[in-house]
Amino acid sequence: MTYLIFWGVIFVITLIAEIASMQLISIWFTVGSVGAFIAAMKGVGFPGQLGIFVAISLVLLLVTRPLLARLRVNQEPRTNADKNIGETAVIIEEVDPALGTGRAKIGGVDWIAVSETGEILPAEAVVIVTRVEGAKLFVRRA
Repeated sequence: MTYLIFWGVIFVITLIAEIASMQLISIWFTVGSVGAFIAAMKGVGFPGQLGIFVAISLVLLLVTRPLLARLRVNQEPRTNADKNIGETAVIIEEVDPALGTGRAKIGGVDWIAVSETGEILPAEAVVIVTRVEGAKLFVRRA
C-alpha cells in the first residue's frame, strides 16, 4: 500500500513539473510512475517496480527526445523586426564604425545602424537592411 502512495506522489510531482514548465522535462517520468504504480497494484516487489519505472522512463526518453530535437531544429523565434530585412532605410546620423555612431530610419522608426561592410555611411544615404539583431539594423549601401 505504501508503494502505491509513493508512486502516486511521484506521478503528481512529475505531472505538476511538466504542466508548470511545458518543456517536456518530466513527462517520461510521469508515464514511468504509472507503470510502476500498476506493477505495485499487481503485487510486484519494490525492486521490480523501480526497474519498471526506470525502463519505461528511459525507453520513452530515448525514443522521443531525438524526435523532439528534429522538430525544434531551425525554429528561431521570428519578430516583426525581421520584416525589415531587404528593405531600404535612410541614414539619419552618420554611421562610423570607428566611433560607434550611426542611426537609420525605416518605416518611421529610428534604429541604431551598423555598417555591414565597415564603411562610413553619411547622413541621407539610402541603405539596404541585411539583418536585424535586437535594436540594431545592419546595413549596406543601396
